[in-house]
Amino acid sequence: MIDCHVHIERGEYNINWIMEFVKHAIEREVSEIYLLEHSHRFIEFKQIYQSIYDYNEYQNQWLNRKMSIPINEYIELIQKIRKMKLPIKVKFGLEVCYIQGTEDIVKNIIDCFKWDFVTGSVHWIDGWGFDHKKEHWEDKNVDLVYKRYYSIMANLIKSKLFDIVAHPDSIKCFGYFPSFDLTGIYQNIAKLLHYHNVYAEQSAGLHLNYGLVEIGLNQNLYKIFKENDVKLITASDAHKPEDVGKCLAELKV
Repeated sequence: MIDCHVHIERGEYNINWIMEFVKHAIEREVSEIYLLEHSHRFIEFKQIYQSIYDYNEYQNQWLNRKMSIPINEYIELIQKIRKMKLPIKVKFGLEVCYIQGTEDIVKNIIDCFKWDFVTGSVHWIDGWGFDHKKEHWEDKNVDLVYKRYYSIMANLIKSKLFDIVAHPDSIKCFGYFPSFDLTGIYQNIAKLLHYHNVYAEQSAGLHLNYGLVEIGLNQNLYKIFKENDVKLITASDAHKPEDVGKCLAELKV
């Protein structure tokens, strides 16, 4: 099994911490892990987040807490680990927040190093972090939110910056759903993924991190991805070693 989405952000950048993830992967019979970090960790990415800083004080403070280190600290760790012989395959990459209009900045940053993969994700809708707190949805038009979310995702895929799209239906994280049928929108996303040869995650992250009963993609989106020959890859979205590989066996690909 492959776990293509494992965050290392809660520990120090050293070999012992990485080996904790390797150990738990072996225990769950995971043969390959993709370790990554959020772009909001690194000061080099600060300029892409201006609309998020400006949106409200909560997001401003959240980003100031998260964004604290230069990307070279992460790169130095990767270079050390790549020299080691590990019992499973370990890849290193980034999860970059896709924010329209910042493509050139992102390209310049990710081109500074030979990553094994770069994952793109939609966490922000015109400055708003939809997956932070449920109460932040109270004044939102859910139909418009869904349309904008998938419009941003379409541009993410077309940007040609990313190898993988993270958690393609994470917009359901707090249980809000639109009043209209998403089939047409899903078909457009599927066709773009196939045409641009980009993987889509089949992710257990919303189950593990938000407590959703459903594990992985909703059935309609999964069906449409399969009908359009979209390449799927399993992901836990683990944020701690003990979650590596969790629920992967229950994900259909």
